[in-house]
Amino acid sequence: VQLQASGGGSVQAGGSLRLSCVSSGDISTIYVIGWFRQAPGKQRELVAAITDVGSANYADSVKGRFTISRDNDEKTVYLQMNSLKAEDTAVYYCNAPRGSTSWYFEWGQGTLVTVSS
Repeated sequence: VQLQASGGGSVQAGGSLRLSCVSSGDISTIYVIGWFRQAPGKQRELVAAITDVGSANYADSVKGRFTISRDNDEKTVYLQMNSLKAEDTAVYYCNAPRGSTSWYFEWGQGTLVTVSS
């Protein structure tokens, strides 16, 4: 089972993008799925996460600008990104933690978001 992220691109600061993460398998039984990002020279960080019943949490840096959503029937998790800033530039990935030490999916290539100021 894989998660494929897409929807990245190049935008001006203040613009918007909507990222999609599509699974090749059922995600309805996965408790929490998250969007992560990794900027050049930095560690991967959690951006947003959503539970199976739609409860969401966000990194402080994106609160009020990003919205995560989930459609289990479509096997897809979305990340709506508004008011983008240059510091949002990164490769964005999705994955789901399995316990505290492993992941449901292999880390894919992600999707690149570039925000120019």
